[in-house]
Amino acid sequence: MPSKPRGGARRGGPPRGRGGKPTGKSSRGRAPRFDNARLAEIDEVDDEESEEDEPSSEEASEDDASGSEDEEDQPNSRPYLALMQSLSKESGPQAKRRKLDHQSEEAQPSSRPEQEDISMVDEDNGGDIDHVEEPEEGPETEIVVDDDDDDDVPDSSDPFETHFVNPNQEELQKRLQGIQANEWPQSHTEQHGWRLIRNLPGKDTSGSAFPTPIPGPSSLQLKSRLAETINRKRPAFDKLEQVLYPLTFAYNDLLFCARTTKNAENLRRMACLHSVNHVFKTRDRVIKNNAKLAKQGDNGDFEPRDQGFTRPKVLMILPTRSAAVKMVNMICSLCEPEQQENRKRFDDSYVDKEVKFAADRPEDFRDLFEGNDDDMFRIGIKFTRKTIKYFSQFYNSDILIASPLGLRMAIGSEEGGGGDKKQKKMDFDFLSSIEVVVVDQADALLMQNWEHVEYIFEHLNLQPREAHDCDFSRVREWYLDRHAPHFRQTVVLSAFNTPELAELHRRFGRNWAGRVRVQPAAYAGAIEELGSTTGLVKARQTFSRFEASSAAAEPDARFEYFTSAVVPSLTKRGRNTAAGTLVFVPSYLDFVRVRNYFATAPALAGVTFGVVSEYTDLSAASRARSHFANCRHQILLYTERAHHFRRYAMRGVRRVIMYGLPDNPLFYREVVGGYLGRSEQDLKLEPGQGVVRVLFSKYDLLKLERVVGSKRVGKMIRERGDTFDFV
Repeated sequence: MPSKPRGGARRGGPPRGRGGKPTGKSSRGRAPRFDNARLAEIDEVDDEESEEDEPSSEEASEDDASGSEDEEDQPNSRPYLALMQSLSKESGPQAKRRKLDHQSEEAQPSSRPEQEDISMVDEDNGGDIDHVEEPEEGPETEIVVDDDDDDDVPDSSDPFETHFVNPNQEELQKRLQGIQANEWPQSHTEQHGWRLIRNLPGKDTSGSAFPTPIPGPSSLQLKSRLAETINRKRPAFDKLEQVLYPLTFAYNDLLFCARTTKNAENLRRMACLHSVNHVFKTRDRVIKNNAKLAKQGDNGDFEPRDQGFTRPKVLMILPTRSAAVKMVNMICSLCEPEQQENRKRFDDSYVDKEVKFAADRPEDFRDLFEGNDDDMFRIGIKFTRKTIKYFSQFYNSDILIASPLGLRMAIGSEEGGGGDKKQKKMDFDFLSSIEVVVVDQADALLMQNWEHVEYIFEHLNLQPREAHDCDFSRVREWYLDRHAPHFRQTVVLSAFNTPELAELHRRFGRNWAGRVRVQPAAYAGAIEELGSTTGLVKARQTFSRFEASSAAAEPDARFEYFTSAVVPSLTKRGRNTAAGTLVFVPSYLDFVRVRNYFATAPALAGVTFGVVSEYTDLSAASRARSHFANCRHQILLYTERAHHFRRYAMRGVRRVIMYGLPDNPLFYREVVGGYLGRSEQDLKLEPGQGVVRVLFSKYDLLKLERVVGSKRVGKMIRERGDTFDFV
């Protein structure tokens, strides 16, 4: 099972809000914990992806021999012709020759650097399997004259053209003025049972029509090499895809709040198809313009604006290495490359085929943690005409795939290590030209250190500190005008909505095309699944509302209500009253507060209790669960993140007190229905004898709606009464 979380603790105290997720054994043998103190000593970690030092001549020649490009220069037996070609390089770019012999990965010579044994790579690069050494290229370097996509003429109806290349200037300026004035009028509609809430910048944009659903990929503007594949593999869309594809391919900022294990594959396909299509359109346009410039020489007046400051255009933020494997496999299934460079190295460091969990574990748990669950990784992916190269240097990559912790370690920290240690400078220039960001399984990232995600977004699309061989005459004007954040698209896929995701969507969703939130039109509620028809326990559930003057005062008001209205009911009838009480606490800070109260309050002097949090050792957690099941501990304090990472099967639960509602409605079903249902069998309790007490405030609106349903939530928030019973 996953071990302790890492990346979540802050120096001088417990994690603020949410911490990092626990991971299994790292494939590189790292220590099992990373936190912000480790970021302060980042100079000790020799794993910087975006190394900016110029390589030595030996390193450059060694990289050339590694075959990182899709073509290799053949030995020339005519020295005069070779001399003339070398001189011509000074006057203009040279067209590359396409490699004729595409060898398979297994047929590559073992002496090539990227085919070295993994242990050797670890030793040479400080134990970081994702670290690469290769010379940095300019943002766009390839020239291919014999382009086989000449029939793919730019279309004015193509969202790529209208959003990035040639937007309507009048409309663009109006939208940019709306962004500067923070004017985001809202409109909403329903399509195929999904609710769409859209914000467009500007005063007079609320009446703009929503994109209409499409039946299949034939309605999309795709590169021909992708259109053939997707039409063969997914000729028709389901109702959800019909709604999401037009929004995504129109470059709207998207927050989708209903990701499940059933629709995960379709969502992953959509994100990968859109990302690769964007990369191909960007690269093919640059390649064609390179050919035109080479053809006209110095006498022409063709001055294309088709580039950013650096090459990477797509960033995918994922929770685990196994999630990265699924993304990479999906990209390969869409591109169908003839060759994959460094694929064996990728499989060795990212793929884990060992079955870790039994089939009785929840499906979402196995989907997230099965395979390699390491949360410290980043990898660059580079596309050439018929090849995908993994582990390319960041500045030479088209797509970057990383975890929040891994990417933050690559960026660096402004905090020095102190003493005489050399501090490695921060580097975030490789994020300066990101145009599409995909955040998949955002609900899982919330259980890691969410500050890392915010830190990454704060360093997106900033003006680069160095040139990186950029041809500024070809940089798009909106990059130079510092409007890149307003052209970037952000796609966030989550199982549910939270205040953190809503704030990320609002704060960093500054796209001139607008932002859209998609969620179910109505929630039935998790309590509907607790009836006898589903085979789960039928318990008496009491929801108690407390008042808080503000969101900042809400934690104090919750604690005051808990100690004054809930705790006395556990002690007033004698020692055995509290036996079998599970106190579910979502926030770790609230957990520490409640734990200290149970340890020091005179009123609870005769009550025994145990604790299981995300930071509890496995042995201590096992001991606490055993004592609770045997009634040696009357009360067990249990955190939401501990349940997320370990999904313990608790026994002996007679009463559940939810200090706060969980973000994930599945947890309510598992804790209330699963634990009480198991107690009915073990303790031979009568159906309905179990008791559930839930504390909530008006600031828990999103959580409450997913648990009690959309029809009930309004009354429970607005009515005068503060107690609501369900059976």
